[in-house]
Amino acid sequence: MMRTRPLKVALLGCGVVGSEVARIMTTHADDLTARIGAPVELAGVAVRRPDRVREGIDPALVTTDATALVKRGDIDVVVEVIGGIEPARTLITTAFEYGASVVSANKALLAQDGAALHAAAGDHDADLYYEAAVAGAIPLIRPLRESLAGDKINRVMGIVNGTTNFILDKMDSTGAGYQEALDEATALGYAEADPTADVEGFDAAAKAAILAGIAFHTRVRLDDVYREGMTEVTAADFASAREMGCTIKLLAICERAADGASVTARVHPAMIPLSHPLASVRGAYNAVFVESDAAGQLMFYGPGAGGSPTASAVLGDLVAVCRNRLNGATGPGESAYAALRVSPMGEVVTRYHISLDVADKPGVLAQVATVFAEHGVSIDTVRQSGKDGEASLVVVTHRASDAALTGTVEALRKLDTVRGVASIMRVEGE
Repeated sequence: MMRTRPLKVALLGCGVVGSEVARIMTTHADDLTARIGAPVELAGVAVRRPDRVREGIDPALVTTDATALVKRGDIDVVVEVIGGIEPARTLITTAFEYGASVVSANKALLAQDGAALHAAAGDHDADLYYEAAVAGAIPLIRPLRESLAGDKINRVMGIVNGTTNFILDKMDSTGAGYQEALDEATALGYAEADPTADVEGFDAAAKAAILAGIAFHTRVRLDDVYREGMTEVTAADFASAREMGCTIKLLAICERAADGASVTARVHPAMIPLSHPLASVRGAYNAVFVESDAAGQLMFYGPGAGGSPTASAVLGDLVAVCRNRLNGATGPGESAYAALRVSPMGEVVTRYHISLDVADKPGVLAQVATVFAEHGVSIDTVRQSGKDGEASLVVVTHRASDAALTGTVEALRKLDTVRGVASIMRVEGE
């Protein structure tokens, strides 16, 4: 039987995503009612600038007092799309205290304080859903914590930031330098005026923390994620990647150790073979590659940002939470029973591509090879070119730990015949 009393929704934030959520709630009201089993009513919208015209939103619903809105007591679901740590954290916990469930798109807050937020939701028998926090419209969190709940996930690797993928794709396809590609991304609206969160990997690191926690049933905080930006990637790096049959992507990689006793989470640029599914992800799109024992290899692909895609994920969570409210139930909460150790980056094992500027004279290659051997790093291939007394030496290793590679590079810098280390890049996806 259809319930006639509407479920009331408070919307915190009415920017690009929030305004799209409000629009879809209005234009798809009948469909949402049929899918949920009860009408959904937008009961209030908290904003910072109340005088701005918001098409399709009744001005009487707009308020600058977000705290009063979540404390009303008749709100069923709070949708938080304001971002940042505060006041979002306080507003979410207050919403739980006053009987509401929460749908959030706040990756930074969830990566930093997800455990505390889940605990607060559990204390008040409320839901905390956040599909929109990672990879926009791509259904990813729910498949990981529900569809694959009976499987053992070993690795989650993906492109989770559209801005960086657009920039790297432009550098690869056109030969543009980093700054030129960034300028184009900014002009097209893919990059913010201050792109630091994207290009330095902060955005992707927050998403990696969330994904690792869900995939491995272990609490992984933002501070646990190794982060390396992509601002130092050059056209020369792409030329080297092409010679290896690779391209370069900024990847979020979460993986379980071979012995199953620990996990790692990291974000950094990496070369991946052109044969890998992630290599073909172009423009501002996102894609995440999941490897598990039973399901094998899965890939989730689609638009990872923007008002409409992110709003789609928010509305999906809203429908699920509203259904739970009608049934007097809650959905999955935090699953951290495994409590695996989160390993530091030094223990991560992968392949490396190292480009050295060296003196063009006999014996240099032997000196370099000796340093690698002394640090237990096995060389896969070497390529050398040069003239007029200067040369470039490109070394690709077999799998080695990050700590071993770091020691190797420090020793190489001390050789008189090594003029400099032009670049170091990990090789993934093999």
